[in-house]
Amino acid sequence: VQLQAFGGGLVQAGDSLRLSCTASGRTLSSYTTGWFRQAPGKQRVLAARISSIGTTTYADFVKGRFTISGDNAKNTVYLQMNSLKPEDTAVYYCYAVRPFKPLSWGQGTQVTVSS
Repeated sequence: VQLQAFGGGLVQAGDSLRLSCTASGRTLSSYTTGWFRQAPGKQRVLAARISSIGTTTYADFVKGRFTISGDNAKNTVYLQMNSLKPEDTAVYYCYAVRPFKPLSWGQGTQVTVSS
């Protein structure tokens, strides 16, 4: 599956952004999909994911602020990010994976939150 991520940008603390990850080649409904993020000089870490049956998981640092959702009709996964903080500044990468299959990455999208 090929993934394209959209929606990053420069915002102020407290603002919102919505990231989109659109798939081509296969339908996402059978995948676990999600978003990792990588801040400068730090490792890539999982922010949120949604399973093929709709179960969501969030990292503690985004709980209550970020919401992941999927639209099967559009073959797209979204990450709604509210109450953004400067520490949310990172490159955000979407991914998709199925059991026993290689993980697919989208290109990163930069999110910068100014204080």
